[in-house]
Amino acid sequence: MNRIYSLATYLRQRFGRRLRKIPLDAGSGCPNRDGSISRQGCAFCNARGSGTGLATSGLSLSEQWARLASRKTPGQADGAAPPSLIAYLQSYSNTYGPAARLANLLKEISGLPGLAAISVGTRPDCLDREKLAILAGAGIPETWLDIGLQSSDNATLARIGRGHNFACFASAVEQAAAFGLKVCAHVMAGLPGEGETEFLATVRTVSALPVRGIKFHNLLVLQGTALETMWRTGKYSPLTPSRYVSMLCLALEETRPDMVVHRLQADPAPGELVAPDWAGDKSALLTRIREELTNRDLWQGKAVGAQAGIPDWFDHTHGLPSTLQ
Repeated sequence: MNRIYSLATYLRQRFGRRLRKIPLDAGSGCPNRDGSISRQGCAFCNARGSGTGLATSGLSLSEQWARLASRKTPGQADGAAPPSLIAYLQSYSNTYGPAARLANLLKEISGLPGLAAISVGTRPDCLDREKLAILAGAGIPETWLDIGLQSSDNATLARIGRGHNFACFASAVEQAAAFGLKVCAHVMAGLPGEGETEFLATVRTVSALPVRGIKFHNLLVLQGTALETMWRTGKYSPLTPSRYVSMLCLALEETRPDMVVHRLQADPAPGELVAPDWAGDKSALLTRIREELTNRDLWQGKAVGAQAGIPDWFDHTHGLPSTLQ
């Protein structure tokens, strides 16, 4: 029995088949690194901006797509048609810069073979009505905006050097929803100065907005970040696995049951993880999360809309919840 409304389930309901994400690097920038806001970046982010780095190797989006999309999905039979694909603009803030640049990016992506959807990683302060209109009018069957929030607490956002406040995020979400765009919010557990109370407050606040998806991240200490310096000087300690799992399960209970859970843990790039060691074992962590939910008889939305039991749409054989149709 599924105790969360996972992205895999949603995609099967929406498209009737399995989809696969293809990470693309559009060579985007970030106002928190180029001096528009700051040159320091967020405390947890290094110079790669969470991406593949393929743009720096000179590969165009079409070339990246051809290289990565040709790989078979696990379990795909020989000779079978390739699964439909999601273009994931992952690195940095992909709506940063002139609106014309975004329009050109979307024009190239919309013509990629096998494309079914797009997910655009960005910051809330890199969105405006003109760019939202471009995204909504790109002609791509489904568009998600992956917007980084991390915390709803303004003091925390300042502490980690985000360069925007919560009101900026809330405004971007409301405007995106008005254009019919689906927003996936990124939230982090274990931020400096935060504990369970602050993390759960962020999840409750996000659930009250017209957000359609959520990514949960356990904060990682990565090479080349300000957080690494804090960790090495004893000013920051990562969560233990048991603490993260407990906090996450409580957060899922506070997450609206119609919100698609895109991720349950952070996924460090090879060679970048400094701490904690346990964050590198994705399979073990997911197993612990499933066991904790079962043992505590918790499920997504149990405290906010699904008190009567696990919703049937958590199973991919059922239809979409009305809010996502």
